Amino acid sequence: MGDKERILVVDDEPGMCEFLEYLLEGEGYEVETTLSGAEGLLKLEENGFALVLADIKMPGMDGIELLRRVRELDKNIVFVVMTAYASMETAIKAIKYGAYDYLGKPFDDTEKILAVIERGLARYRELVSEERLISMDTQSQS
Repeated sequence: MGDKERILVVDDEPGMCEFLEYLLEGEGYEVETTLSGAEGLLKLEENGFALVLADIKMPGMDGIELLRRVRELDKNIVFVVMTAYASMETAIKAIKYGAYDYLGKPFDDTEKILAVIERGLARYRELVSEERLISMDTQSQS
């Protein structure tokens, strides 16, 4: 799929996973979906993803716990949370733990979803580029 980054969608609603997979693949992204936080974490450990789009309210491992675990795996992965239980408290908590952005469900504007994804992926590219520069600088000093 060219230079498009990989996106992981984690939501316990199969219909939401299908919708987001269809939407994002239609934009040329490589997308994988999973119905649980635990399964999402396994996919993240096995495959490289640039961005995770995860529901906050899920049985078992919720989106906040998944976010914390993703930060331990790779601090550069951009994490966007989504929830039908839109509250400022939840958004603040997610951002406190390192979420890049927050989307409320149900979605009424696919352009907004795509804009958040594109901004998130631009941020991912910046982080990876900064990390490479730091690594190159460190190597040149030794």
